[in-house]
Amino acid sequence: MKNSVQKTVKIDSIIKTIYRKDRIRRYFSLMIGLLLISLAFNLFLLPNNIVFGGVSGISIITKKLFGWDPSIVIYIGSLLLLIVSFLVLGKNQTTGSILGSILFPVFVQLTENIGEILPIGEIELLLAALFGGIIYGVGAGLVFKAGFTTGGTDIINQIISKYMKVSMGSAMLMSDGLIVLSGVSVFGINKLMYAIIVVYLIGILTDRVLLGISNSKAFYIITEKEEGIKNYILKELGHGVTIFDAKGGYTSEKQKVLLCVVPTDQYYRLKEGIKEIDKQAFFVVMDAYEVFGGE
Repeated sequence: MKNSVQKTVKIDSIIKTIYRKDRIRRYFSLMIGLLLISLAFNLFLLPNNIVFGGVSGISIITKKLFGWDPSIVIYIGSLLLLIVSFLVLGKNQTTGSILGSILFPVFVQLTENIGEILPIGEIELLLAALFGGIIYGVGAGLVFKAGFTTGGTDIINQIISKYMKVSMGSAMLMSDGLIVLSGVSVFGINKLMYAIIVVYLIGILTDRVLLGISNSKAFYIITEKEEGIKNYILKELGHGVTIFDAKGGYTSEKQKVLLCVVPTDQYYRLKEGIKEIDKQAFFVVMDAYEVFGGE
């Protein structure tokens, strides 16, 4: 019991240390992210009635049906979901949603007349969907990368991501999809097609900002010609390689697994080199978004 308490205290201490690091940079990233999201909402999505999901999407529907102020709807919805977050995700994760839940509707209200300052006039729905989705996705990624959320259904997305073991971008596609479909009865099937574009772009851009663009590839290689492939990686490509023991799940035979991370521009050379050395080799290639230490 004592050890369990000590581990909990230690974990809480680590979390507090993480959130204290680069505090100014994190808050700056939060503000820029919220500004981008609000601009995308008020410039492209709200004026064109593109229901893209989230509490923001719900606010577009309620404005059309009842004339309610979107910022008020977002604020009330976010507060209700904060309670859900506290109950399901716990105090630590909810802390990251409080600031966003309060500030996001404020940013929406402050930028509600941005169309008068930056008049873009009548634009094609496709352009509105593309620019709205891209700007919103980049903004959401900045907010998440700083350790915050915008509140609202971002909390639902966190729950989905945690319990279904999917990325935040994928979670957004799932939850927002339901809200997008609900907008069909109000704005018609035509707007649905543009909303799907927006939701897709937001999901993709959020993941890209969170994870970055992969500049490296990680190879997991199982081969009977371990020395040959190891020497090829070390001498020809000039990269390190790690070898660890494994056991076949079906045969229970002991095997060696080689792990190597190479720049993306050397992916082809390593892949083809493995095939030349051992045509029977089994290998898996994965994107390596961040690589620390080593060489």
